[in-house]
Amino acid sequence: MPVALAVSCFIMCGAFAQSYPVKPIRYIVPFPPGGGQDLVVRALAPRLSDALGQTVFVDNRPGAATMVGAEIAAKAPPDGYTVFNGSNTTLAINPNLYSKIPYDPIKDFAAVTYIASVPNLLVVHPSLPARSVKELAALARNRPGELNYGSSGTGTPAQLAGVMFADSAAARLTHVPYRGSSQAITALISGETQIMFSTITSTLPFVKSGRLRGIAVTGARRSKAAPELPTIAEAAYPGFEAVTWYGLFVPAGTPAPIIARLNAEFVKVLKTPELRDWLMTQGADPVGSTPEELAAFVRTELAKYARVVKASGMKPD
Repeated sequence: MPVALAVSCFIMCGAFAQSYPVKPIRYIVPFPPGGGQDLVVRALAPRLSDALGQTVFVDNRPGAATMVGAEIAAKAPPDGYTVFNGSNTTLAINPNLYSKIPYDPIKDFAAVTYIASVPNLLVVHPSLPARSVKELAALARNRPGELNYGSSGTGTPAQLAGVMFADSAAARLTHVPYRGSSQAITALISGETQIMFSTITSTLPFVKSGRLRGIAVTGARRSKAAPELPTIAEAAYPGFEAVTWYGLFVPAGTPAPIIARLNAEFVKVLKTPELRDWLMTQGADPVGSTPEELAAFVRTELAKYARVVKASGMKPD
């Protein structure tokens, strides 16, 4: 590119970023309302609206294991007015699980910031005669294939957590995928399924109300939101860890000054004591990172889940 043209582009992009945003921003969430990811985004959106001076509205686009929402985001104009809530499901698991997906996790998205990581909560229907990890594992071994575990969809961290648990317990569980965590939780509460691994943000309220029984958390350490529950690692299977992470992304080609503005405002919001406290009480661990750190993390996760998916032998349902 000629020097004059490069300088002209830099000046134009900088001027555009200084005036950005001048209209509402669409925040795409590839899950239905009511799930853990949706709850976190809806807590962030109004604070981002205040920080950016424009409305940030949540646009739920569930379907096809998050690929519907991801495709919409990937093909949106790279102007900063469409942002996307990516996760390990969309950007690390799907590319390793499906032979063909409608987006490239690296080429079609630009990283903005790592939002938070959330451990899953292992919960069961209250009628199930198991109150600990070891009791649940023994029950599953004695009833091979009879116990159903629901998840927010095929290839989600929730399903992989179930695969990892069954492997650790030397048991066989039957997977039942739903279109989102809220539907899977409803099925568990009704007794349609007996077990579920779901983000602590979406399941903890039902544990506190007694409609579900909490067994353990899947993180590396106990959650401040439910300190009475052990980790699966400490309760039975050392080294067990299965978490969900969320990150903010924009379509590839979005001007760097706009990415920098979004990153600065997002990280500032994540550092707000009130929001941090709320996220932690919900079981989420707020992070905040540079775009480069998130981009490197996604590449690491892609490699990790390539190994996990291959080892599990999992195929799309």
